[in-house]
Amino acid sequence: MNQPSPTAASQASRPMRDTGLRAEQDSQAADPIIRVTGLEKTYKTARGALTLFRGLDLEIETGAMVAIVGQSGAGKSTLLHILGALDAPTAGTVICASTDVATLAPRQAAAFRNREIGYVWQFHYLLPEFTALENVAMPLLARDKPKREALAIAENWLREVGLEDRGSHRPGELSGGEQQRVALARALVNSPRVLLADEPTGDLDEITAGRVFDLIERLHATHGLTSILVTHNLDLAARCTRALRLESGRLTPLAFVPKG
Repeated sequence: MNQPSPTAASQASRPMRDTGLRAEQDSQAADPIIRVTGLEKTYKTARGALTLFRGLDLEIETGAMVAIVGQSGAGKSTLLHILGALDAPTAGTVICASTDVATLAPRQAAAFRNREIGYVWQFHYLLPEFTALENVAMPLLARDKPKREALAIAENWLREVGLEDRGSHRPGELSGGEQQRVALARALVNSPRVLLADEPTGDLDEITAGRVFDLIERLHATHGLTSILVTHNLDLAARCTRALRLESGRLTPLAFVPKG
């Protein structure tokens, strides 16, 4: 593969935005990037209706790094799915990245996710038959980016996560921490405004988890992200700008006592 010039590499690694929307978005910079009002989510089950949220409100300012903690089954993953247009609310208003995601048709939701949202899950979900470089390039190819350009941008993102020498390796040839770093590069390759991470360090040992979280913090800062992380690790949650507990369908602030 032809290596991009230093100038091209620098340009490829910069966040790329839909400039037709940028002026309007910049004028709204003071507004919360996420605003949830009166959120309700009810599932039909064999035992009757299961209500996860009733009247949930949430505002997240641009640039914040927010942790959400709570017991298993509290609805943390469901909340991320609704914010990222992977699931629809039963009622309420959900504004994310200047978009009313609750009103999107399936095709519109897919385009919104590809443009504005980066997802990282507990499991990396890398495609085993493709290399790390190809996995990172997949979201760009889904937007019909020319292959050579997509691979050049993906190469820069592998460099961002410290894996520039592992691009030709398939997922099975990478460690757990390396796989998650590739997944993070893939999540950010389209330069989204919002990163949603669902237990991104949950499958990693303590040391590797800390290193992956360090990387998330760095990328959050250097690329101007707004990040929401679901985690059971209170030490990691305490490093975020805000921490919220989801319990009984409501979000409440968590306060941490400084160590030392």
